[in-house]
Amino acid sequence: MHSEVKDAGSAAMPTGAAGRMRFWNRGVDGLAALGTVMIVMLMTIIVADVLARNLMGASLPLIAELGALTVVLIVFLQLGTAVRNDRLARTEFVLDALAAGRPRAAEIVRAVWDLCGAAICAGIAYASWGILRRDFDHGEFIGVTGVLTMPTSPFRLLIFIGAVVAAVQFAIVAARRVRSVRRKGEAAR
Repeated sequence: MHSEVKDAGSAAMPTGAAGRMRFWNRGVDGLAALGTVMIVMLMTIIVADVLARNLMGASLPLIAELGALTVVLIVFLQLGTAVRNDRLARTEFVLDALAAGRPRAAEIVRAVWDLCGAAICAGIAYASWGILRRDFDHGEFIGVTGVLTMPTSPFRLLIFIGAVVAAVQFAIVAARRVRSVRRKGEAAR
């Protein structure tokens, strides 16, 4: 029989799994930290563009394209951590009302929500993979040729990784919720 270990805010798990989850959580948090660095980078380029417009009367090259890619990148880099910490924006009043009278039913609904999130993120990852392959195959760049260009593949790769991580994190959270429902059902007997 495996000894049980509590992971932060989650159901008990076998000891070996706790080490793997710590490693996983560090990777997910590392992506979120990279997303925070990207926020600082985005703010910096926006400020630089505003200064350039006011001082030189012209915009810097690549700002609009970098801004668009960076915003999407930030979302996907930080999505896994948001899922793990239950920080996604949603309306809870229906689930709270359900949980007051039927906590197991509310937990099942949350697990279904998480499985839908996993499926959606997996679909996004699948679609992103095709875009990423096209970017590599065709050497896609953003910017103005002869002025300033940048390959799109590093951005697309990080978006793909973020979508995969979010899908896996949704599945992990759903599995924890299902285990919790099972344990509560066994305890009630």
